[in-house]
Amino acid sequence: MGGFQVTYIFTGVSFVLLFFPFFFLCFVSSSLSLSCKLERKFNLNEMHKPGDVVLGGLFEVHYTSVYPERTFTSEPQQPHCTGFDIVGFRNAMTMAFAIEEINKNLNLLPNVTLGYSLYDNCGALVVALSGALSLASGQEEQFLLQENCSGIPPVLGLVGDHYSTFSIAISSVLSLYNIPIVSYFATCSCLSDRQRFPTFFRTIPSDAFQVRAMIQILKHFGWTWIGLLVSDDDYGLHVAQSFQSDLAKSGDGCLAYLEILPWDSDPSELKRIVHLIKTSTARVVIVFAHEIHLIQLMEEVAKQNVIGRQWIASETWTTASVLQRAHLTPYLRGTLGIAIRRGELPGLREFLLKIHPDQSDNGRYNNNLVNQFWEFTFQCRFAPAPAGWLEAGGVLCTGQEHIENVDTEFFDLSNFRPDYNVYKAVYSLAYALNDMLHCKPGTGPFRGHSCATLQTMEPWQLIHYLQNVNFTTPFGDQVSFDENGDALPIYDVMNWLHLPDGQIKVQNVGEVKRSGFKSEELTIDEDKMFWNFESGKPPQSVCSESCLPGTRMARNKGQPECCFTCIPCSKGKISKNNKDFWSNPQNDHCVPKKTEFLSYHEPLGICLTTASLLGTFICAVVLGIFFYHRRTPMVRANNSELSFLLLVSLKLCFLCSLLFIGRPRVWTCQLRHAAFGISFVLCVSCILVKTMVVLAVFKASKPGGGTILKWFGSMQQRGTVLALTCIQAGICTAWLVSSSPTPHKNMQYHNDKIVYECAVGSTIGFAVLLGYIGVLAILSFLLAFLARNLPDNFNEARLITFSMLSFCAVWVAFVPAYVNSPGKYADAVEVFAILASSFGLLVALFGPKCYIILLKPERNTKKAIMGRLTINE
Repeated sequence: MGGFQVTYIFTGVSFVLLFFPFFFLCFVSSSLSLSCKLERKFNLNEMHKPGDVVLGGLFEVHYTSVYPERTFTSEPQQPHCTGFDIVGFRNAMTMAFAIEEINKNLNLLPNVTLGYSLYDNCGALVVALSGALSLASGQEEQFLLQENCSGIPPVLGLVGDHYSTFSIAISSVLSLYNIPIVSYFATCSCLSDRQRFPTFFRTIPSDAFQVRAMIQILKHFGWTWIGLLVSDDDYGLHVAQSFQSDLAKSGDGCLAYLEILPWDSDPSELKRIVHLIKTSTARVVIVFAHEIHLIQLMEEVAKQNVIGRQWIASETWTTASVLQRAHLTPYLRGTLGIAIRRGELPGLREFLLKIHPDQSDNGRYNNNLVNQFWEFTFQCRFAPAPAGWLEAGGVLCTGQEHIENVDTEFFDLSNFRPDYNVYKAVYSLAYALNDMLHCKPGTGPFRGHSCATLQTMEPWQLIHYLQNVNFTTPFGDQVSFDENGDALPIYDVMNWLHLPDGQIKVQNVGEVKRSGFKSEELTIDEDKMFWNFESGKPPQSVCSESCLPGTRMARNKGQPECCFTCIPCSKGKISKNNKDFWSNPQNDHCVPKKTEFLSYHEPLGICLTTASLLGTFICAVVLGIFFYHRRTPMVRANNSELSFLLLVSLKLCFLCSLLFIGRPRVWTCQLRHAAFGISFVLCVSCILVKTMVVLAVFKASKPGGGTILKWFGSMQQRGTVLALTCIQAGICTAWLVSSSPTPHKNMQYHNDKIVYECAVGSTIGFAVLLGYIGVLAILSFLLAFLARNLPDNFNEARLITFSMLSFCAVWVAFVPAYVNSPGKYADAVEVFAILASSFGLLVALFGPKCYIILLKPERNTKKAIMGRLTINE
C-alpha cells in the first residue's frame, strides 16, 4: 500500500538526504581501510531472537506517530508512536511463528537455526527507514566497516514493508547493500521495475493486476459509468494512472469523475467530494484508499445521506472491520471488493496464545513489542507506570493475566489474509536459503561455479535463489516469482452480506486469477451476493441508456464516449451495428438483407451454366472424333498429341467457368482464378508451340534448313508446354500464399442488399496472371500472322491467326467491362469472356478439321494434305 501523510514524504526525503553524504563517505573510506560509525538516533520498537541466520521484518505495529515541537536550538527528538495496530502486531507474530515452524522442520534448513529482528515502522517513513538501516547494519549502537570483514551479515533478507511508499524508499537504500526484500502488502506497480528495484520481491499481486481484476468485475456486471476515488500517495496515484489507461484500452467503460482523497481530513474537501458522488449519475464508486480515508469519507457520506451507490473496495479495506459500524451499515452493506488470498495455518492460534511478556531477559533482546501488546490488550501498564497513571485509576500489568479469556481481533483468524502473505514471504526466504546451502561445489551459479557457505554467504547471493524459488504452502497455493519479482496473482472476490441482526459478514463470492497468456479469469457466484438496492439486483451504471430500435448513437462533443444522444437512424437502419440486416418500413424491427450473387437458379446463371456444359460436351465430342480418326492424315498432321492436349485444356477452360457461379466460398474463391489461369496458359501454350512447329517445318522445307527440326521434336514440344504452364502455376501459388482471394460481403452497391463476391486479395497477383496469358496470346498471334501466307498445305497458321485474333479481342474487351460491372455482373462478365474465348478457339481451330473429317473425307488423305489442291465448295 502507499499510505502515509504527505508531511512524511518530506521528512523521509530529508532523512535520506541527510544521511546520503554519510553513506558515500562510508563506502569510500571503507575502500581506504578506514572505519565509519553510525550512531542510532531512534529508540525503536523492536523484537529479536538470535539464530545462525537472522531475517529482518518491518511491520506497522503502530499506525501513526506524533512529532514533538521543535525549535531552532533544540536537539532532534524521535517521534512518539501511537495507535497500537493489533493486526499489524499479529503480522509480526506470524513471522515469528513461521520461523519457529521452519526451525522445527527437519527437511528445511537442517542444522541451521533461523532468528529474527522485527521493527515497528510506526506509520512513519523516517521510522521505517531507520529500522531498515538498523537491520542492515546490526543492533549495536555503532558499526565498523573495515577492509577485512568476515562473518554472517546482520540480516540476510527482510520481510516488509507494509506500505508501497515505504517499500520504495527502503528498497532504494537497501539495494546498495544488495539485501533482498520480500514485501507482504506493498502493491504499487512501480515496484515491478527491476532497473530501480533489483532486490525487491513480493507475495501480494501488484496494483496492475488489481486494476485489471476490477475491470473484469465491471465488465461482468455491465457497469460502464464509474466514479474513482484514490488516496494521495504512490499507491493511489499509480492506481489512478493505471486504471485510466487499462479502462481506455479495454473500451468497457468511462470515468465519470476521478477524485483524490486528502490526508489532512479537510472537511470542506471531503464535503465537496461526497456531494459530487451524490449528484453524479454514476452508481458505481471504486475506492483505492486506506482505512483512515474510508472512515473520514463514510462519515461524510452518512452526514449527506448518500444512498443508492454500489461501493467497490480495493484490497486495502475490503475486510476492514473498523468500517463495519452500525451507523455506516446502511451505506456500505452490499459492498463488493477484492481481497488478498486467505489461507489456513494450522498451529498459529496455539502459538499466539503462548505469547507472554518476558521479564527475565532484562531487556537483552528488547522485546518491548510484546509488552506494548499486553498493555493494549489488558489496558494496564508495566512498572514503572507513567506519571499520573495510578492516580487516574489505572492498574499495573503483572504478566499473569490470562490472554485466552480476552475477546480480541488478535485471535480472529477468519480474516487471515495479510498474515498469510507474511508466512509465504518468510518461507520464500527460507527455501531460497535452503537451496543456496545445498549447492554442490563446482556447480554453483557464481564466479568459477562456486557456492556460498554458512560462514561466507552474502545477501546478494540469496537473490539468485530467491528469483528461482518454487514451493507449495500447506494450504495448497504455489509460490514463485516472475522476472519482475511479482508472485503468481490471485484475489478473492468479497461481498458485504447484511445479516438479520444488523451485523455485516464479509463473505467470499468468487475469485479472480491469472490464466493463460496473462489474461484475467473471473469466477463469481451471483446467487450468494447481497445487493443494497430495493430490487435486490445489481444496479445499472451507465452514462446513457442503450439506443432503442430506430435510433442510433451520436457522440456528445466534449464528453466521454460512454455519453451519447440517441437520434433517428437513417433510412433502412435501426442501429449502428446491424450490418447484415435491414429495417422494416417502421424502422423498429430487423429483417435480413437480401443477398445477391451469381446463382445457378437465376436465368443468367442457368444460361452460363448451360453454355459451359455445352462447350465441355462439344470438346468431348471433338476429342472422340479425333481419337476415332487418329490414324488419318488430318489428325496426325502437326503433332496430334498437341491437338489432344489442346482439346483437354479447352475442356478445362469450359469447366473452370462453373467455379464463378454459386455463393462464393473460401475454396471456390481460391480455386476459380488459379484454375482459370492455368487452364488458359496450357491452352495458349499448345497453340504457341503449334505455331512454332508450323514455321519450323516451312523453314525446314527450304535448302539448308533441315537441321532446325531437331529443336522441335516431341520431347521439346512437351517440355515447352510444361515449362510455360509451370510459370503460371508458380504465379498462382505466390498469389494464393501472399494474399489469397476470400469471400467478401459488399454493402456499398445497395443499402438493402448484401452482394457476395470474391475479393481478389492482391490486385497485382490478378494482373500478373492475366498479363502472362496476354503475353503468350499476343506472341502466338504474331507468329501465326507471320505464317498466314505460307502455302496452302500449311494453312493451319491461318486458323491459329483467326483464333488468336478472336481470343485477344474478347479479353481486351473484358477488362473495361469487368471493371465497370458491379457485384454478380462482374462474375458474369468473366464467365462470358471465358466461354467466348474458349468457343472461339474451339470453333476456329477444330471446326474446319472436323468438317473435312466428317463431311469431306476425300480431302483427309496424305496426297490432299501435301498437295496444292483447290477446295471447291
